[in-house]
Amino acid sequence: MNDYYADLGVARDASADEIKKAYRRAARKLHPDVNSGPEAEEQFKKVSQAYDVLSDAEKKRSYDMGADPYSGAGAAGFGQGFSFSDVMDAFFGAGAGQAQGRGPRSRQARGQDALVRLDLDLVDAVFGAEKELTIDTAEGCGTCHGAGTQPGTGTRTCDVCQGQGQVQQVQRSFLGQVMTSRPCVNCQATGQVIEAPCYECSGDGRVRTRRTLTIRVPAGVDTGTRIQLAGEGEVGPGAGPSGDLYVEVAVRRDQRFQRQGDDLHATVELPMTAAALGASVPFETFDGEQELDIRAGTQSGEQILLRGLGVTHLRGSGRGDIIVHAMVATPTRLNQEQEDLLRRLATLRDEEKPTGRIANPTDGSIFGKLRDAFKAR
Repeated sequence: MNDYYADLGVARDASADEIKKAYRRAARKLHPDVNSGPEAEEQFKKVSQAYDVLSDAEKKRSYDMGADPYSGAGAAGFGQGFSFSDVMDAFFGAGAGQAQGRGPRSRQARGQDALVRLDLDLVDAVFGAEKELTIDTAEGCGTCHGAGTQPGTGTRTCDVCQGQGQVQQVQRSFLGQVMTSRPCVNCQATGQVIEAPCYECSGDGRVRTRRTLTIRVPAGVDTGTRIQLAGEGEVGPGAGPSGDLYVEVAVRRDQRFQRQGDDLHATVELPMTAAALGASVPFETFDGEQELDIRAGTQSGEQILLRGLGVTHLRGSGRGDIIVHAMVATPTRLNQEQEDLLRRLATLRDEEKPTGRIANPTDGSIFGKLRDAFKAR
């Protein structure tokens, strides 16, 4: 009779955990993919057979009492076969052979997350808003309440897997007879079969529906911001727990303002006289009408700052600014009196024959300011 304890290299009083660890070490060392050759293959079969006996409480008890479960079967026969999951455990750790799960699984499952888009005006991004959102989703079936069966009916044990949720198959390989398990397709691995599916949901336990919910959009959101609404996604099969709903924000383009971070940029056109003499110009913002103080001699491209009237900071207090870019308008249609006045002004300023010097774009001149103004638009 084979000495299975010696084959695995463990003492007779070794625990189940020590036996499993010894088998893992031996399997890694002797597996044919690692150590080729007939001797290694034969030794691998021996330790696998030893583990099959010593890891099974009933077989181990019989062996310790003097009976060999493999007597007459030979090492190559592997008796009644062993589970392939034990080989997986040896190479990938405990639980690797249970990737598909053992035993029937619940008919209930968590629902999928959902992603929807919400279009917002810029003013809603500045201050935040409450919005109604209509979504197509799945909810629990009101007829069967998630059971998937017609009222007054139930489920029966699956004839294919006998309620185990999985079917086993024995195959021959160089290891001998290897037992593998796969989910039962007849009952979707639940172990139970619906005899009379619900006429409302066809046995799924949920139905498609359209619903409207009100969401609070925080101030400061921008295009691409996602708002998570826990439990507002689809109900799972069998009326399982709902997934989450993600709302992705898309801020519409505004005709007056261009957003850069939490600042708002705008361009105001000024008459040449107002820019030269200075003026107070009304300017409409999201907070109402404000007065722009145009200083005398304002040039195109210069900026006027309105502090704290921009977009609310999404994570923090306070708001960004409004940055107004001045653009001085040169008159194109002059009557004779206006033209005479401008010629007289040119004479007084000794500008009848301007030199037209080239401006340095880095010295803060009008050329550089115009360049920055157009970049900001």
